[in-house]
Amino acid sequence: MKKYWKVIAGCLAFAILMAGSAVLYHQLKKEYEPGQNLEMSSPQEEENDPSLAESTEGGEDDGQNGEGEEPESGNGQAKEENGQSENEAPDFTAVNADGESVSLSSMEGKPVVLNFWASWCPPCKSEMPDFQKAYETYGDNIQFMMVNLTDGSRETKETAAAYVKEQGYTFPVYYDVDQEGAYAFYVSSLPATYFIDENGVIIAAGRGMLDEEALERGISYLIPE
Repeated sequence: MKKYWKVIAGCLAFAILMAGSAVLYHQLKKEYEPGQNLEMSSPQEEENDPSLAESTEGGEDDGQNGEGEEPESGNGQAKEENGQSENEAPDFTAVNADGESVSLSSMEGKPVVLNFWASWCPPCKSEMPDFQKAYETYGDNIQFMMVNLTDGSRETKETAAAYVKEQGYTFPVYYDVDQEGAYAFYVSSLPATYFIDENGVIIAAGRGMLDEEALERGISYLIPE
């Protein structure tokens, strides 16, 4: 009889363990799913969709290259006393393939999709085909600023340019050689994507890797119906 109850207790313990594992799996799946990473900065959209949280935040720790983790610090939230709106995108300068300096503010007047990436970052590389497709589709109406975090050691302009050429990407690539963009947007993780309207205001931010659906959703906020 004692052996019988031990078997029953063992079965119950196993069932509880399996149920707990299933709950944990579904929770983690939801948290790390790429499509969940897009967050809004527009109060109007937040009212219409309670699942969207206000954010101008970065992504995961660049040493981990995870997907969809909560950002650690806000960015792009300029102070009102400095004459900037709360969600105004901070300005920075990077260089293009010809070594010419290009600032984010110089792109005002047209919406911008700003993406921070590196060739050593697997999630960055996974989402790039979708960015290339979006560039081919919306490049006439939206400016794409694909900013490589070029630290000179882990990533150089040569390694980044070689990767872009090898993959056949044609979207505009800029090199953050002085880390101005990384500091301006508090980029402590990759990839990180920002959807900025024609007035230089951050409308939405992507935390971690975005899938095609999330990228299209972000772009839809920038293009009037």
